[in-house]
Amino acid sequence: MSRLVFLGYDREALDREYDNRRKVADSAAWLDRWARDSARARQELPCRLDVAYGPHPGETLDVFPAPGPGPAPVQVFVHGGYWHRLDKSDFSFVARAFRAAGAATVVVNYALIPAVDMDELVRQCRAAVAWVWRHAASFGGDPARIHVSGHSAGGHLIAMVMATEWERFGAPPGVVRSGAGLSGLYDLEPIRLCYLNDVLGLTAEAARRASPVHLPPPARGRLLLGVGALEGAEYHRQTRALADAWSTGGMELTVMELAGHHHFSIVSELADPTAGLSRAIVEMMDAA
Repeated sequence: MSRLVFLGYDREALDREYDNRRKVADSAAWLDRWARDSARARQELPCRLDVAYGPHPGETLDVFPAPGPGPAPVQVFVHGGYWHRLDKSDFSFVARAFRAAGAATVVVNYALIPAVDMDELVRQCRAAVAWVWRHAASFGGDPARIHVSGHSAGGHLIAMVMATEWERFGAPPGVVRSGAGLSGLYDLEPIRLCYLNDVLGLTAEAARRASPVHLPPPARGRLLLGVGALEGAEYHRQTRALADAWSTGGMELTVMELAGHHHFSIVSELADPTAGLSRAIVEMMDAA
């Protein structure tokens, strides 16, 4: 009998739960679609690419300025890829949803593991948001209306961003007004115990330190946690776990299950300003 390593899962079952590329038969087609849609967005929308926000070569971001004179809200998007794959250039398409709402969009890169460890990767994402706060006016943005969103590992990273002690980054408390985590990972213990840790190299202490479910909930703001109805049980548990852990804080928290969506299709909603997820995030930005 196989030894259980997390909840009711043995190692093989836990590996299956987090192997999204195997669970979704056409995952490669979705990755290609993201790349094509993103290339088209960069051709059609005004943008400033590969802007440095720190000294590491991975610390760059792409800015899609506000369509009007501003000051406009700013949406900062953090990509996924299990902390060791993908790139901001795969997600330029998200700017379409936010530009249609009059917002500026910033798509963030970070150094991938194993070039850095998880602590440094999280620090870089926090530094990127602090950079946006300092420079928002240069692209028509309002530093008082910064919002964050992210997919998969990016959902984890925006939760870590929302739990930041901003004085350490030279920014005031409450820099982030709202966040949207899409198919996010908020408890890294099962990540440490599955195949992903062969690359990530998380210790038990590092996994707990970087797990939003173990951090104090933000005292203010709004958070939308989206998950595809077709996703596996662990992604639904991850979403519920953060909702439960942060329900005692001072923020307004909403869980949104998207019918008919799996791990890859959910984020593509942001290519369409009329999609339900796009509208929900924009409405949250307006209310925050």
